[in-house]
Amino acid sequence: MNAIEIRHVKKAFGKTEILTDIDMIVQKQTIFGLLGPSGAGKTTLVKMIAGIQNPTAGSIIVNQTMMPSFAMMEKIGYMAQSDALYSELSALENLDFFASLYGLKGKKKKERIHAVLEIVNLADHAKKTVSSYSGGMKRRLSLAAALLHEPEILILDEPTVGIDPVLRASIWRELRCLRQNGTTILVTTHVMDEAEKCDQLAMMREGRLISTGTPEDLKDGSKTLEEAFLYFGGASNEN
Repeated sequence: MNAIEIRHVKKAFGKTEILTDIDMIVQKQTIFGLLGPSGAGKTTLVKMIAGIQNPTAGSIIVNQTMMPSFAMMEKIGYMAQSDALYSELSALENLDFFASLYGLKGKKKKERIHAVLEIVNLADHAKKTVSSYSGGMKRRLSLAAALLHEPEILILDEPTVGIDPVLRASIWRELRCLRQNGTTILVTTHVMDEAEKCDQLAMMREGRLISTGTPEDLKDGSKTLEEAFLYFGGASNEN
């Protein structure tokens, strides 16, 4: 069954077209990667899937619900590329605030806050103010906030930027566990070794999809995903 269906989606700001005729299907309970360089349109696309922006044309359906839909947005966890955190509050206070927004209360709220802090390895730093956090710690806290309400769909925009390799591996293990438990995960990345960890990939360049498939399918005839990306049209046409 499909978790996300994108049909002939176009996005323009004024006369500038950001996305052109995007057709894409994400199956349930998979880790789906959007791979492409900065400026490819990945962030714009995931914002529309999350219901934050509207397409100029075309349709986006998430779990059989036409987006944007407030009811569906409550079932989506979204981690933006820029951290949306309150720097004067502690990590614990940030998570308590976001948990309340998601309608979590009492024992359930405490359990979920504890669980997500453990997932991102911030339990020992929970009472520190976010202003004292490194960039990598802020990314981890943003991921924790996106996981609080156990979303059906988890959308992560460059989730492991600034995170050390050991913790990155730990986060990917957790993402695979979430997938096993039924969560559909959409990840944007420009890093080839991260893309290799996805079940399915869509390669993007200059607002267009240039190829989709499993990492192995896309590498058919190429030694690496980077070679495959260049083969399918990732190389710049500029001299």
